[in-house]
Amino acid sequence: MSIIEEAVRKRAGQYGRRATDTIAQPRVHGRTPPTVEAAPARQFKTLAVDPTVMERSCLLPAVSDPAAVRAYKILRTRVLRRLEAQQWRSFGVTSLAPGDGKTLTSINLAISLAQNVNVWVFLVDLDLRRSQVAKSFGVSAANGEPGLSDYLLGDASVDDIIYSPGIERLAIVPNFHPIEDSSETLMGPRTMELLQALERETPRRIIIFDLPPLLSSDDVLAFAPQMDCTLLVVAEGVTGRAQLEAAKETLSEMNLLGVVLNRSAETSERDYYGYSY
Repeated sequence: MSIIEEAVRKRAGQYGRRATDTIAQPRVHGRTPPTVEAAPARQFKTLAVDPTVMERSCLLPAVSDPAAVRAYKILRTRVLRRLEAQQWRSFGVTSLAPGDGKTLTSINLAISLAQNVNVWVFLVDLDLRRSQVAKSFGVSAANGEPGLSDYLLGDASVDDIIYSPGIERLAIVPNFHPIEDSSETLMGPRTMELLQALERETPRRIIIFDLPPLLSSDDVLAFAPQMDCTLLVVAEGVTGRAQLEAAKETLSEMNLLGVVLNRSAETSERDYYGYSY
């Protein structure tokens, strides 16, 4: 993990130098810490999820392992404190390669954050070539509901593609059809309009983007300016040193929220789910 840790330390030093500037001169997508707001939350249309598939996907509402539940709560608290300290409101979740667990981390972290009564969350599936968020909830294109690709093609509005999965304070933007020109799409005007619409929502929400693996395309690099920071998921025993070396330069160009160590060989409650920053 030394390569990742080096990148994290490098960015941490820059955070300290930039903290004041971030507050004084917020970006277009500037953030304030999550708070309870007076305006009522808007109700989004309900997505018909499949509890059996959710359980098979190991999503939090169906997770029975108390160590896993506690580990996600610890991860939630650390992430939330980091977001508040830096006044960040959005982050992308990525990995170095497919199969590292970044989509599971995205979903369960979104659910865990939404379980905090002071936090509202949007989860957006931006892994445009290999979307998995809807599938994890047991929803497919066969349901006939419009998704992100429909919006990006101009066949649906923003309101058409935001759903409630039946979890309070959580809303998701799923994608049902792959998009080949993914990096160009992520930089396109329809994507920018979607982000602006999500940021205008009341109460203001933390926005989580489930992104493709860092080394599979240029999507994460292309989208990086539109999010505050990145959470990297690394699978123990799977991620190789060559992959870490290849990702080092790209990671140094982003604000790192932290590194999650997934599939840890440790089985104790303390080490079930690792996080560093």
